[in-house]
Amino acid sequence: MIIVMNQNATQEEIKKVIDKLTNTGLKAHVSEGSTRTIIGVIGDKKVIAELPVEAMAGVEKTVSVTESYKLVGRDFKQEDTIIDVGGVQIGGQRLTVMAGPCAVESREQLLESAHIVKAAGAQFLRGGAYKPRTSPYAFQGLEKQGLEFLAEAREKTGLKIVTEVVDVESVATVSAYADMLQIGARNMQNFQLLKAVGRTNKPVLLKRGLAATINEWLNAAEYIMSEGNYNVALCERGIRTFEDYTRNTLDLSAVAAVKSLSHLPIIVDPSHGTGKWKLVRPMSRAAIAGGADGLMIEVHPDPSRALSDGKQSLTPENFSLVMQEIAQIGAVVGKSLL
Repeated sequence: MIIVMNQNATQEEIKKVIDKLTNTGLKAHVSEGSTRTIIGVIGDKKVIAELPVEAMAGVEKTVSVTESYKLVGRDFKQEDTIIDVGGVQIGGQRLTVMAGPCAVESREQLLESAHIVKAAGAQFLRGGAYKPRTSPYAFQGLEKQGLEFLAEAREKTGLKIVTEVVDVESVATVSAYADMLQIGARNMQNFQLLKAVGRTNKPVLLKRGLAATINEWLNAAEYIMSEGNYNVALCERGIRTFEDYTRNTLDLSAVAAVKSLSHLPIIVDPSHGTGKWKLVRPMSRAAIAGGADGLMIEVHPDPSRALSDGKQSLTPENFSLVMQEIAQIGAVVGKSLL
């Protein structure tokens, strides 16, 4: 249920409603919009149904939410969410680009990559310190040492760091180094992990699962937000279909669907979405034209020598071209890289 407060409701009236909810064992999630306050109510459906909140001062009406996700949906918050990551915005009129190698391979490789993506205009350095791989024999990442290299790269370039957290046990460690926690596709429905990052104060980038529906994806975001962390951005990275020419099928229609259903910002990853570097540039252009709030792109100083995902990684030259092209398209759709 959602409680819509009157436009002129006082803070005292809002507090009394919240106290009423919490005293009955329900969770209250407050969204302060530009014109009024909305309170999302989560808990036992029977208790919610019998709650006489409409009679309380300052309450305009209550609305029953039929979707299983409450906090993620437009009913809870009409305005688009803008996430602030240490001064870098995700959402609104800004285009955010997260770029870098699939995996942190060495200090030298990472620092070189960081300077490359910084010079081209990216705001985030992406790089996996912990790498969940399909094969147990593939490169698994440098783990904590990789996190230390990422922190050094941030110091030297000013880029924000987004990196994957793969299990509950490593949440605290990764949070100590990263500016934004990434939940990978394989972990989209790892509900204990979602709850754990939901209890941190770190912004979260939630990738869509390999075969997840949009509804399942939004419900995964709900797990994070229901724990109190509202700083969630979604990432479309392609889904598995019968098509085998590309690594995945990049579902750009999901961008428009998410914008309709949810207030959360959405990033597109054309690298994993296609698996082919030649397709990354055109799909980047299409993503921005379709309304995406930004991109996550794999960039490597020498893709032919990459230990992970070299086939889908851009060279510095190609990444620079992408940045120029999306800046032009962004201007047309009312978004800016600056």
